[in-house]
Amino acid sequence: MTLIDTILQCRTLSITGTAKNTGKTVALNYLLNQLKALHKVIAVTSIGIDGEKTDQVTQTEKPEIELYEGTLFVTSEYHYRQRQLLSEIIDLSGESTSLGRLVTARVLQAGKVILSGPATTGGVRRVLDRMGEYGVDLTIVDGALSRKSHAAPTVTDGLILSTGAAIAPDLNTIVKKTSELHDLMQLPAYETEKADELLQVENGIFALEDGNPVSLNIPSSLLSDKYKTELFAHGNQLFISGILTDMMLNFLKMQPEAKGCAVVVKDFTKIFVTPMTLRLFQSKGGKLYVLKRPNLIAVTVNPVAPSGFSVSSKVLIEVMERVFEVPVYDVMAGL
Repeated sequence: MTLIDTILQCRTLSITGTAKNTGKTVALNYLLNQLKALHKVIAVTSIGIDGEKTDQVTQTEKPEIELYEGTLFVTSEYHYRQRQLLSEIIDLSGESTSLGRLVTARVLQAGKVILSGPATTGGVRRVLDRMGEYGVDLTIVDGALSRKSHAAPTVTDGLILSTGAAIAPDLNTIVKKTSELHDLMQLPAYETEKADELLQVENGIFALEDGNPVSLNIPSSLLSDKYKTELFAHGNQLFISGILTDMMLNFLKMQPEAKGCAVVVKDFTKIFVTPMTLRLFQSKGGKLYVLKRPNLIAVTVNPVAPSGFSVSSKVLIEVMERVFEVPVYDVMAGL
């Protein structure tokens, strides 16, 4: 089965990069180009900003996003005005981002665009729900794994993960870091009928009593040490709506309530802890859960890093297939 055959089994798809320069936008452009020939109605959006010609952090050149006629896209007003294509607006959302309202448009003449879509996972879900009204066959969400980008791989039916030489300067470290990510993707799901409700929450820490959320009036896990009394007022089953850091887990493992403590986060993209910190927390009797596990359907690789370091594409594909146990592709090399 080809990569295109695999993704066409989904109605919604996330493409998420493990780091900058791992080939996420290259993979997106490849998919869009292949789908064009199949005459499918495709919609694209992004969490974060994607499609810029130059990376604003590293000042390195980036591949731009090219859309063909008939494709729908969702971006901010700011970046809609910068588009290099002809399009018609079909919806102007009342939902705003820091770059203005969200514009849904249809491409009339092919060209390039910068995508800056919803700022939250809930916003992505609302965009996905609307796409059915426009006869869209597949909606693709472009995202990244970082503290500043709200990746949404568990909101969609499927996930393609882009990784490669940019994450480490040697093959052994690439394998190690990739395996650690795989372990996070395999964390058990927390059983609760309130999962959909909790996935919509954007801020705060909650206690879970019989799976039901109880607000602790703690705005962030970064402030947990200042709310020590409130933290365990309703037991030691905790839901953290934002990111989970080493600081939070190190704090929890030092508490008497650590034994049997269950920490629940939305999904693996919210976890920014080192393997050692997680192991120490678990050794104290703590457990880590996610509300939703990703449906990883494929991995794409970029064997070349901006530094010039590279590995064999075939070797990288072989290693990644052993780690993830899903098909792995190098779309640039046609592998």
